[in-house]
Amino acid sequence: MIKLVTIIGARPQIIKAAALTRAIKNNFSDKITEIIVHTGQHYDENMSQVFFDELGIPQPNYNLQVGSGSHGVQTASMIIKIEEILLHEKPNAIVLYGDTNSTLAGGIAASKIHVPVIHIEAGLRSFNKNMPEEINRILCDHVSTLLFSPTKTGYKNLINEGFKENNHAPYHADNPKIYHCGDIMYDNSMYFSKVAETKVDIEKKYNIKKENYILCTIHRNNNTDDASRLTTLFDSLNTITEKEQLPVVLPIHPRTSKLLAKNVEESILKKTKNNSLIKLVEPASFLEMTALEKNSLLVITDSGGVQKEAFYFNKPCIVLRSETEWLEQVECGAAIIADANKEKILAAFIKFKNTTNLNFPSLYGNGKAAEFICEEIIKYI
Repeated sequence: MIKLVTIIGARPQIIKAAALTRAIKNNFSDKITEIIVHTGQHYDENMSQVFFDELGIPQPNYNLQVGSGSHGVQTASMIIKIEEILLHEKPNAIVLYGDTNSTLAGGIAASKIHVPVIHIEAGLRSFNKNMPEEINRILCDHVSTLLFSPTKTGYKNLINEGFKENNHAPYHADNPKIYHCGDIMYDNSMYFSKVAETKVDIEKKYNIKKENYILCTIHRNNNTDDASRLTTLFDSLNTITEKEQLPVVLPIHPRTSKLLAKNVEESILKKTKNNSLIKLVEPASFLEMTALEKNSLLVITDSGGVQKEAFYFNKPCIVLRSETEWLEQVECGAAIIADANKEKILAAFIKFKNTTNLNFPSLYGNGKAAEFICEEIIKYI
């Protein structure tokens, strides 16, 4: 029996873990056992616990309750506690997702004591090392044994950084194996979109009509912490709603909520709060978010995950960043990078509004990435 320790901490990782946990439960329970460690990086009840309940993920075997803090304080605390768990559990490997501080801490703790690292969502690059996430994902990749990239671009990025395509087993940190395997979040979105249709009523809850609203999320620190950028983003939303009379549903991240009064210009903030078409709502549950994405007219976001999920449901996306890890979506015309630039945001909106033949090629696999990952783990760990 292969024992895996799975590290999760931020909301997207909890969601991603559901795909692998479901695959293990349904197809590989006789070969793989999973120990779930929740670092507590996201500790808000609405941002974390609800996802365990809604997605049917078992309660974590460990909760480190790290909470917020500076990058150094948060990551150091996780390293200490994850190392203790690894020494106690003696797993065959550690499973890490994405690019958070939890990912970095898990990679450092495991590699130092020679526990093989399995990195899911490997190879993604923004090529912007001012982003903490970029540092986290690069460092995690370079201590990993098995690296599963959701896209061809991610796979090519790994090759460009010196990873080899045709290594032979046994695999280890000095002889890693890389894969283009499809996206486990595509697995999840296809599975849970059907569940969402029967369990949530977004039209009633948010007073909206399907295909007649914009979904928006803003949470990245370079947007929330910069007064000029955050003001520009809300100014842009106000302009769009005024010109188009389209509601915007914005599930507001706790980070963004705390910084609105401080970093949004007073006149724009007042205008936003008085604008009945901008619906600042509590963080949506995963099923609600899935339904909101699936039934929107268009998505505006600085989230890599939401950008990708918009694509799953054939929704055009305006990216509120200067770069993206999901270049394929931009290249095929389904996403436009607008950064925090009002003119670009409005131009992107007009372009999508007037385009009826957008292309959404199959970029993210066949919905069975988690099963493939489990099979490869069984072969090589």
